[in-house]
Amino acid sequence: MLFTRKQSNMIDAESALPGRQTEMPLPARHEVLGTPLKGPFPEGVETAVFGMGCFWGAERIFWQAPGVYTTAAGYAGGFTPNPTYEEVCSGRTGHTEVVLVAFHVKQASFEDMLKLFWEGHDPTQGMRQGNDVGTQYRSALLWHGDAQRAAAQSSREAYQATLTQAGHGEITTEIAEAGPFYYAEDYHQQYLAKNPNGYCGLGGTGVSCPVGLAHSS
Repeated sequence: MLFTRKQSNMIDAESALPGRQTEMPLPARHEVLGTPLKGPFPEGVETAVFGMGCFWGAERIFWQAPGVYTTAAGYAGGFTPNPTYEEVCSGRTGHTEVVLVAFHVKQASFEDMLKLFWEGHDPTQGMRQGNDVGTQYRSALLWHGDAQRAAAQSSREAYQATLTQAGHGEITTEIAEAGPFYYAEDYHQQYLAKNPNGYCGLGGTGVSCPVGLAHSS
């Protein structure tokens, strides 16, 4: 029952599970793109980390996008090193399910990734996403560097204005500096490519995100 309880309150570092030093073993290549899941990545490839609820559907959104070099399912935003899926689902690691996205900056911008992020899920739902309830399903936008931080915050403000106009509530997305990213188990990687009829609990608001429009003129 420990691992099936729906934890809706964030745990603190002192109460988190201890974890382990051993990293999860990974497949050599991306199931769809054929690229490595782990860096170092080629020159001109930038990374971003997004939490949108269940990472199975979230990862598929990004691997289908133009300019994306590779994607990987994992855990971030918590305390426990190298957690297992069951530990994350217990709510006792502090992590949320995330996707690491590596993209060619000459083919796609961080703003392009932000648009996919905001429109690909409902960022107003707090510690849940659809029927998936718990801290591990919270929306999260974890930035690398000042440029991503500024773009993330700006995109939130722009999308909030659009959501409010459409009658939706306040964005609850956690926007923070990216800490350690821990790769999820092998069977989670590109799950919906391996299991085309598998579960995907994601659903957006149907509201278009204006991210990047200011840069298009």
